[in-house]
Amino acid sequence: MSSLNKKFPRLLPTPIKKNMRVADLVDTAFKAYNGGRLAEACRLFSEKMIAGDGVVGMSLTGALTPAGLGISAIIPLMKAGFVDWIISTGANLYHDLHYGLGMQLYAGSPFLDDVALRRDGIIRIYDVLFDYDVLLDTDAFVRQVIQGPEFQHTMATDEFHYLLGRYVYERERLLGVKETSVLSAAYQFGVPIFTSSPGDSSIGMNVAAMALRDSKLLIDVNRDVNQTAAIVYAAKSGGATSSVFILGGGSPKNFMLQTEPQIQEVMGIEERGHDYFLQCTDARPDTGGLSGATPGEAVSWGKIDPDNLPDCVVCYADSTITLPIITAYALSKAAPRKLKRLYDQRDKQYEALRTQYFKHGQVEKIGHRTDLAKPKSGRSGRSVTGKKRSA
Repeated sequence: MSSLNKKFPRLLPTPIKKNMRVADLVDTAFKAYNGGRLAEACRLFSEKMIAGDGVVGMSLTGALTPAGLGISAIIPLMKAGFVDWIISTGANLYHDLHYGLGMQLYAGSPFLDDVALRRDGIIRIYDVLFDYDVLLDTDAFVRQVIQGPEFQHTMATDEFHYLLGRYVYERERLLGVKETSVLSAAYQFGVPIFTSSPGDSSIGMNVAAMALRDSKLLIDVNRDVNQTAAIVYAAKSGGATSSVFILGGGSPKNFMLQTEPQIQEVMGIEERGHDYFLQCTDARPDTGGLSGATPGEAVSWGKIDPDNLPDCVVCYADSTITLPIITAYALSKAAPRKLKRLYDQRDKQYEALRTQYFKHGQVEKIGHRTDLAKPKSGRSGRSVTGKKRSA
């Protein structure tokens, strides 16, 4: 008999049946190739990432909210306590506003005449269509809201989105709807949302325009970098796991993963990287871009704990396919978790990281590695360079 049966399960799926549940379909029919990876992704998320009190961060790239995935998947995950903090492109948050403001988007076709669409005042995002007035009305909402006194100071993007989400929540109440906007849901559930490129979206464009009218609103990107690192450090130092759920890649992916190098390499605090890594992407690794960079490559940067590399999954498939399936699987397999409301802890976590930085960090070169250089037995307190550890 082959030795394979001692290491691997036999590939012998059961026939697909009428009215099969999503979770059963995944477990019985998704056996190989990217179907197999998607099944692994479902189980990793449901059995390990959201197990216990682990902290889960989600990064969003690609036009997910215009396609309705905010309502169908992201909000249910937040409401169930399965996503604790988010880094998103500004574009996803801008188009999320359309739903919270009661505006209408339509399922169209990617094969329309774009010159005719432009003439008729219709915007196309592949096969999603909406009137040009949707943009103009959303822009006006953002400009009017950020005139409020609570916006007239420098703030990180999590605070900005929290305040903006409160206004969207009030608009939803007036419209008699609920849970249509990720920003509104994040405000209600205490989920901090960051954007890694605040000026790279229509929200940022309107903030910039209002600066010409002497608005005092400025985005503190330094606070964003340190605040996201503080979330991860609070989880790891408190004995919880830190997981990353990456949809697409791009700047939000890097911003989420760089939290560990910020803690280790820059601040000199001893850490070993995120515990669980799950990415759904269509980006290839061989082009050298961060979007396609593998978990193994991330280990070399200290972004991922090398001990947990077997628990890292990359599924090469469209997020509009994978996210609904992972969401349905998790909601059917795992009980809801108590909301962590990390936004309410932002100042406490920030100060805790600041305290550790002043204990271990320095302006000069830090002469230590925080994870792989640890001795196999015992701790000498010295790095591979022979210098005393700073952390």
